[in-house]
Amino acid sequence: MQTLLRRFNLFLAVAASLVAFIALPAPSAQAAEVLLSQGKTATASSTEGAFAARNAVDGDPGTRWSSAFADPQWIQIDLGASAQLSRVVLNWEAAYGTAFRIEVSTDAQRWTAVHQTATGTGGTQNLTVSGTGRYVRVYGTQRATPYGYSLWEFQVYGTAGTGGPGGGDSALLSYGRTGAASSSQADGNCWECTPARAFDRDPASRWATSSTTGWTDPGWISVDLGATAQIDKVVLQWDPAYAKSFQIQVSSNGTDWTPIYSTTSGTGFKQTLAVSGTGRYVRMYGTQRATPYGYSLWEFQVYGTGGAPIQPPPLPSDPADPPRLVWSDDFDGAAGGRPDPSKWRADPGTGPNNELEYYTDNRNAALDGAGHLVMEARKEVTAGSSCPRDPLSGSTTCQYTSARMNTGATFNFTYGRVEARIKVPKGNGLWPAFWMMGSDFLTGRPWPYNGEIDIVEVLGKDVKTAYSTVHAPAYNGGGGIGSPYTLPGNADFSDDFHTWAADWNSRGITYSLDGRTVFTIDKDQVEQTRGPWIFDHPHYMILNLAVGGDWPGPTDASTPFPSRMLVDYVRVYQ
Repeated sequence: MQTLLRRFNLFLAVAASLVAFIALPAPSAQAAEVLLSQGKTATASSTEGAFAARNAVDGDPGTRWSSAFADPQWIQIDLGASAQLSRVVLNWEAAYGTAFRIEVSTDAQRWTAVHQTATGTGGTQNLTVSGTGRYVRVYGTQRATPYGYSLWEFQVYGTAGTGGPGGGDSALLSYGRTGAASSSQADGNCWECTPARAFDRDPASRWATSSTTGWTDPGWISVDLGATAQIDKVVLQWDPAYAKSFQIQVSSNGTDWTPIYSTTSGTGFKQTLAVSGTGRYVRMYGTQRATPYGYSLWEFQVYGTGGAPIQPPPLPSDPADPPRLVWSDDFDGAAGGRPDPSKWRADPGTGPNNELEYYTDNRNAALDGAGHLVMEARKEVTAGSSCPRDPLSGSTTCQYTSARMNTGATFNFTYGRVEARIKVPKGNGLWPAFWMMGSDFLTGRPWPYNGEIDIVEVLGKDVKTAYSTVHAPAYNGGGGIGSPYTLPGNADFSDDFHTWAADWNSRGITYSLDGRTVFTIDKDQVEQTRGPWIFDHPHYMILNLAVGGDWPGPTDASTPFPSRMLVDYVRVYQ
């Protein structure tokens, strides 16, 4: 009877929402007002079951988005281009927001409220708004029920292509265009740090003034846009060698310059500057350095209309919502079998960081017949050209062997949920890890310019602490961005299997342990405080069990050999 009643109530709710949807007021008298949101990409702070964010923009009033049962929560629409907004229609399910804001943004990072209320009524709300942006979101701060927030439809009306700084018809004009500079550095400290590196939309390469002639004031870098352009935005991603005082200047001939922006309090890191000027050439003209070094930019991006823009490669798309399984290995197979070569390849040789092991050609990796991969570290002498040289015999030997394998030759991907269930070993000098490297490492780009995403590392000398970290040119090694964390009750990681995951997208990375969020890295915050974010490109996965090294320290008489790292599964969702 309760089931029939629930179905009847659901029928009434859908029917009521259909009536409300059909009875929506006609668009305002503005002839150009159109529905901008239908079918666009929608994301949300959380999703309850199958009630995905895309359901709120599909034009079907019988499907809905629902959030987790907590405050705050949000749902966001990417309109694809900047627009002038005139109206937002919210068709709430019974779980509505009492207090919420309608916000707009040009970059999905900095938000401006165009409507807010603490007395939301639920039902269908037809809200008149005024604002410009590419992204629109409902940001709920107080739920009307113990449940979450739920919308049958989230509709945004307005006028597309309204221009404004970096929006509408504004485009990236500087990509691939010819650059010039007061000087450039090209040595072991900054290889090929030429002007072109600031205009390649590659945040891991940079321009720098020469170390022999360019660590002086003034210093400058300019770009030829190929034709006259109307400039409305400049983005500077500074290296630590930044300008305290500088101007953005434009010119029609590359000789006579007009300032369109000036400051004596430059902040470094990432600066997004709203400007207005016309010219074919644009330059950053630095007059006071913030450090004893020169001037250096990872990126110098110019936006506007006109010019002769070169279309940059498309940026990767975020994973679908909800994600689907695209790659997995459950390590099923007979005991003694080797890892599946269509998924994993051995990576023999010695490890970096003054490690003591020699990684064999999968001799130390095998299935156990119970659905696990066993990666085994052994105390056994092995010859290798990159092993330490014995001072007495002169031979090159490693005192330990272990296993390292990766998906570099079989599976590379950008964004997704990367997950593994692992049991780590305990013992001084042991260093198990599950991590990812930027795929351009395989074609010659050196670390850390390729980017490294460490999903989990545990030191055998302290198996009550795990670490998740990212490494890039501006933050690596001991300066990487990461966090240690522990288990509830300060339990020992080596006592049982645990599931580590990284949810990676264009906005950052969220790390979780056994379903509990332990650390979040926000792309925008990193760019504003630490340096460029270089992880928006393909990576591949690595599993390894290191022995010794700078961080874990040496083994000792208490270290058990053989020691085993067990992997139950590895999965990737997109």
